[in-house]
Amino acid sequence: MSDNFKAVLLALTGFGIFATHDVIIKTLGATYSTFQIIFFTVLLGFPLVTLMLLRDTTVDTLIPKHPWMTALRTLLSVVAAAGAFFAFANLPLAQTYAILFASPLLITVLSIPILGELVGWRRLVAVGVGLLGVLVVLQPGTTELSWGHIAALVSAVAGAMASVIMRKIGREERSVVLILYPMVANFVVMAAALPFVYVPMPLMDLGLIFVVSAFALVAMTCMIAAYRLGQAVIVAPMQYSQILWATGYGALLFGENLSVPTIIGAGIIIASGIYIVFREDSVSENTPVLRTRSRLGTPGAPRVSTLMKHGDKPQLPE
Repeated sequence: MSDNFKAVLLALTGFGIFATHDVIIKTLGATYSTFQIIFFTVLLGFPLVTLMLLRDTTVDTLIPKHPWMTALRTLLSVVAAAGAFFAFANLPLAQTYAILFASPLLITVLSIPILGELVGWRRLVAVGVGLLGVLVVLQPGTTELSWGHIAALVSAVAGAMASVIMRKIGREERSVVLILYPMVANFVVMAAALPFVYVPMPLMDLGLIFVVSAFALVAMTCMIAAYRLGQAVIVAPMQYSQILWATGYGALLFGENLSVPTIIGAGIIIASGIYIVFREDSVSENTPVLRTRSRLGTPGAPRVSTLMKHGDKPQLPE
């Protein structure tokens, strides 16, 4: 079995776990506010993430070397997580994924002013086609846009911006800084909102939130291992497998049926994203999409991108 094949299996496993993680979020979202779910997800995720951070033996402070960029990335991470959690709770799973899949397209565009990336006309056309796919999913003018649609769009934009900033400053910032600041910010912001939305939670639901945190950590571990073993251009497109999990879970657990616009739009977005990944691998030196491997909507666990240096292979904090 080749390393690339092992990497694909690990990536598919990781994204399958993430899809299950999102099902639990959707289930809890029927009863509890997004603020409350994120608060307890982060709270119960701290011990798990601390175990990973113990491996960071760098002798340094927790003061960021790029305070303003770190602050902006932290704010964007909070917005992206809240938007994704809200969207999963209020939209069909497959539709939410289709909209969030626009994030790699936006990363390509944002990399031009922020990273100085040279993007050729082929990739720009692919971005334009992919964004048309988002419009096909949303069907503006024919269906009413809900707060869930807006939240998913905001999450995609904020997540893309956070990912590009991560790509810009990640070489110089400690992993512990990049992981802890968004977690602490999520905790503080959600704690401030909690008194206004709190609903008592039985022990079983708290257990589900702990499962969300644990699943995020396990899935991230799978993704790190996948990127260690395989080529990024092979592993990155595996994220789109989540649409298959979403379709199955949505039909079995929530009675959701895929609409024709969602199928067509998701197909356009996925095709555009895959084209950009392969095109970037062949012509780009900076590779912002390939080397910005984030998973939105998991505030209680580190993102893959925060655990990687900027060589060809990712590694855990040293």
